[in-house]
Amino acid sequence: MGFMGGSAPAMAAQVSEGYLLLTLASLKGMSAGELGLLRAELEKLLRETRATVPQQDDAMAQQARSRRIARLSSAVQMVQAQATGRR
Repeated sequence: MGFMGGSAPAMAAQVSEGYLLLTLASLKGMSAGELGLLRAELEKLLRETRATVPQQDDAMAQQARSRRIARLSSAVQMVQAQATGRR
């Protein structure tokens, strides 16, 4: 099946921006190696997102950051669950 978006970094970016919603069904066709690559990219984006802190008075940026962290965190959990279920 491969990655939606062409590559693991592109797919992770689409997930982080909310353009792509991961489901267990969408991950089912991926190999263990592909799941590992996707998880690594998602975790990388999650670290980068947590490292950037918007201004205290910028509520919109704070909300956007929180939504992005939530999307990435749930995607990492889903990929982990899919990979663990295959063992």
